[in-house]
Amino acid sequence: QVQLVESGGGLVQAGGALRLSCTASGRTFSPYPMGWFRQAPGKEREFVASISRSGHVTKYADSVKDRFTISRDNAKNTMYLQMNSLKPEDPAVYYCAADTAIATMNWIDYDYWGQGTQVTVSS
Repeated sequence: QVQLVESGGGLVQAGGALRLSCTASGRTFSPYPMGWFRQAPGKEREFVASISRSGHVTKYADSVKDRFTISRDNAKNTMYLQMNSLKPEDPAVYYCAADTAIATMNWIDYDYWGQGTQVTVSS
């Protein structure tokens, strides 16, 4: 079993930056591909970014490409999402997730989830 806890959300002005963290406990998360998803009120949960076990392979949604960077530190059991140039369309609850197989863009494939952290962007 893996427990995931997100942190780092908050209120930021448009154009600003935030860094989200996702810390794992329980079984080591280093074998697991990981991902970030987000869900805004009234909208479906959507893929943001994913990262392979080693951290060498990353994927991004088109809406965040070149603005967000996903990374991980397996020694610290922590994954990060650096969010730059935040836009009014970025606010949502951001979730981290772990997949026991491969990281996909489909949230239903992921096996473990954090509780989410709120990101709010003021214009």
